[in-house]
Amino acid sequence: MIGIGSRVGHLTVEEPSGQRKSGYIVWRCRCDCGGEILLDTRCLQRGTVRDCGCRTVVGPGQRDITGMRFGKLTAVAPTEERGRGGNTMWHCRCDCGGEIKAELRQLVSGMRKSCGCLSHPPLKDLIGKRFGHLTVMAYAGKRAGMHRWKCRCDCGRETVVGQTLLQNGKTKSCGCVQASIYKENLKLMEGTSVTILRSIKSGRLIKTNTSGYNGVYYNSRRERWVAQITFQGKTKYLGSFKLLEDAVKARQRGEEVYDEFLKRIEGNEAAEKE
Repeated sequence: MIGIGSRVGHLTVEEPSGQRKSGYIVWRCRCDCGGEILLDTRCLQRGTVRDCGCRTVVGPGQRDITGMRFGKLTAVAPTEERGRGGNTMWHCRCDCGGEIKAELRQLVSGMRKSCGCLSHPPLKDLIGKRFGHLTVMAYAGKRAGMHRWKCRCDCGRETVVGQTLLQNGKTKSCGCVQASIYKENLKLMEGTSVTILRSIKSGRLIKTNTSGYNGVYYNSRRERWVAQITFQGKTKYLGSFKLLEDAVKARQRGEEVYDEFLKRIEGNEAAEKE
């Protein structure tokens, strides 16, 4: 029973406040620190609030789970952060040594049972081992539930990669290999992609095009069709026109620079084959 003099955590019930909440008496309570708080009988009986807020940031009506275990996690202390629905975010320590923040509802519902170590392989000694173009140099700690390793790529650059990504082969370089393949596919020459130019000349539209013609778009503010062309990293304005067909003709004249460039490249390629 709750009455004057009752103790709940660090709170002592002093007197009824004269208010009611959902039919329950609201009591004036004094905290050991000297602070004061109003709580109803049901809240006091459940023990969901045990101080005036001086020792914890757990909101009224929310559980204090300090020291409780949830799978491999032990709730250390509540934080001032809130998750979805206002749920308190708890600082938790995992049996593996990792530390995370987790929502109260995730912990009590069993949705969160570890820092992430249960879903990832245990820490292994990978120092000196090679994975593709990467050589493992040192352990870089654990983040987001994954062990990470400092690696040196064959190109000389250093990078940090997750243990799982190394073992399953998803990461084999610092990114230089992918960049090299990308450049090779684009066939970059003199700052221009020969592959893209040939694609445009074949009539293929760029994904962002909405007019039906590459390099032509409608300026709704000026109510005119605009023609432009990009070559060797620079965009040249070819004019604005009232009629779409005029803008298309301007673009076609501009593409003469593409024709000259491709003709020269093809000539060079033919000479190299000979």
